Amino acid sequence: MKPPIYLDYNATTPIAPEVVKAMQPFLDTYFGNPSSSHEYGIISKQAVNRARKQVANLLGTKPANIIFTSGGTEANNHAIKGIALNNHYSGNHIITSQIEHPAIIEVCKYLQIHHDFTITYLPVNHAGIINPADVEDAITPKTRMITIMHANNEIGSIQPIADIGKIALKHKIIFHTDAAQSLGKIPVNVEEMKVDLLSIAGHKLYGPKGIGALYVRDGISLEKFMHGGGQENGQRAGTENILEIVGLGTAAESAAKGLEENSLHMKKMRDLLQQQLLKLFPSAKVNGSLELRLPNTLNISIPALDYDKMLEYFVYVAASAGSACHSDSAEISPILKALKADDELARRTLRFSTGRFTTRIEIENALKILNDIIGE
Repeated sequence: MKPPIYLDYNATTPIAPEVVKAMQPFLDTYFGNPSSSHEYGIISKQAVNRARKQVANLLGTKPANIIFTSGGTEANNHAIKGIALNNHYSGNHIITSQIEHPAIIEVCKYLQIHHDFTITYLPVNHAGIINPADVEDAITPKTRMITIMHANNEIGSIQPIADIGKIALKHKIIFHTDAAQSLGKIPVNVEEMKVDLLSIAGHKLYGPKGIGALYVRDGISLEKFMHGGGQENGQRAGTENILEIVGLGTAAESAAKGLEENSLHMKKMRDLLQQQLLKLFPSAKVNGSLELRLPNTLNISIPALDYDKMLEYFVYVAASAGSACHSDSAEISPILKALKADDELARRTLRFSTGRFTTRIEIENALKILNDIIGE
């Protein structure tokens, strides 16, 4: 049996060939510790420095502002806890949104329970977009930070980060954004967005899993996430993961070079899928914004699609459900709840996400398979 057609690039991306090629020497030849002063260490240190520059270039910043992490989740934890637990700052209030990734929501819950923080979860409109005025209205004298994702992983909605950044700057509040889903799909520039902290994940960017990075603006002080040696400017102790750092750097460089071309390709594939799905199933409903969303993301509710048919479809097409499916029930996605989606439709929702390697033939075959399953 052939492997399923892959249309779940928002969940994870395959490692790009150029990334595999760049990583290979650090798997079988260059094994030195970057902290060592001999040739083995120097080669590894140079590789880390090169990767840090590649990531910085993608974000429009300096290499010194990049801290390597184990992934997007750690980067989010480091950013939020790093500000919240640093005595340099005052206030115990954080502003976020109702549609954040669990790597944001769960950190906020932790701070609320264990460190007496107050959290404001801002609503979104029917398209999944935050009103910047709501952010400003939520600010109090005790607000320590604002954390709003750049683009949503389920519906692809792109938030007005630059507008929120201006508000944060005016009120002198630290602003963090989770850009794991947006990087490599749309332009991401920390200066234009006016963010103080930004998180990225390698495996959303055609890099390896287990590696990410956190951008930290000059002058921002974070509580250490790991204690030990002085790696990562003293912010994250532990011998660097050279293999995957090299992979992330190469992925970042590829993303910068191919941004426009890849974005256009993903959009063409996504739009073809959307157009044909709406022709096949006229009662289907696209969730989120039709304009302000990632070029590769389609979240669609299909009334004729029930739980069993969805499971059958996933045998042939790798996509994501709009709800967490269990043996006898389906828990509605918090994102669709925030959009006030109809419960029954929410349970009949698929998220497709295209990527660099998606082909027209794959889209056509995915459509045919869905039509065959629903038509039975």
